[in-house]
Amino acid sequence: MKRRILSLLMAAGAMFGATAHASAGTLDDVKNKGFLQCGVSQGVSGFSMPDAEGKWKGFDVDVCRAVAAAIFNDPEKVKFSPLSAKDRFTALQSGEIDMLSRTTTWTMSRDTAMGFMFPVASFYDGQGFMVRKSLGVDSALKLDGATVCTATGTTTELNLADYFKAHGMKYQGVVIEDQSQLRQAYDEGRCDVLTTEQSILYAERSALKNPEDHVVLPEMISKEPLGPLVRQGDIAWFNLVKWTAFALLNAEEVGVMQANVEEMKKSENPEITRLLGVKNADGSAPGFGPGIGLDEEWVVHIVKGVGNYGEIFERNLGEQSPLKIKRGANALWKDGGLQYAPPIR
Repeated sequence: MKRRILSLLMAAGAMFGATAHASAGTLDDVKNKGFLQCGVSQGVSGFSMPDAEGKWKGFDVDVCRAVAAAIFNDPEKVKFSPLSAKDRFTALQSGEIDMLSRTTTWTMSRDTAMGFMFPVASFYDGQGFMVRKSLGVDSALKLDGATVCTATGTTTELNLADYFKAHGMKYQGVVIEDQSQLRQAYDEGRCDVLTTEQSILYAERSALKNPEDHVVLPEMISKEPLGPLVRQGDIAWFNLVKWTAFALLNAEEVGVMQANVEEMKKSENPEITRLLGVKNADGSAPGFGPGIGLDEEWVVHIVKGVGNYGEIFERNLGEQSPLKIKRGANALWKDGGLQYAPPIR
């Protein structure tokens, strides 16, 4: 009996040791090197794209910057690795990047067998089709026999096959790895149809030679919850990325913005002061930042650095951007959308 108890204690100790080691991993590595290494796309307008000066911009880029701001109180302490759909997972598995924020769909296999974890769905999307108006096609159900451009190594490729098979249609696939080459192939007429997430189709259409000659069809053929991705085995890093994303939503919900975050520290609303790490009347602090390895004003750092979720969405994808994508499913839950964050308390 004693031997069995000792064995259980040793096993528990080994588990605790492994957990402690994992928990000390990525965050310490990021702090020690002084920057976050974040994997992004090779160029998708609205999500991750370098501007004329080489500065990366976009929704996925700002998710990376939010994490950097939470850690360093500086959203610029991040370096970006542009990755193809094929190479993105290898880069994360190998430790070449600390996290991936690259229009990546949350699926069961990626969340289990591939050894990754999705902290949150930062953007809800679905796969669609873009065609030339000259084809006279107004529905995806009229694409039988079409030549379709799609990205290799993606759920898009699999969804395409499933959709055509389910509807008794045939197609010829033009499978390309690089996103810009994929768009170019469609623009040059090598295929009749371009398929990917609908939000990306709007971004790709804006980059075509004659955007007004193309239309995104109404059908959405899949569920594509997109979000940042981390390696399994480091629950502390998983929690940090997850709660950074939740902080963006909670800030929008209570009206904390980049322009008013300092003023909001004076709020009488305990939900706001808790969120912003304001000390209590007795001088004690809320204590939520240290729970994920950060200081008490981690949310202040995030909002000062990149704004809240709504601000990030609008400037990169919404009405303030060339894409003019509606919030839709990405509106806050109280506005009829799916974006919902647990409370920070």
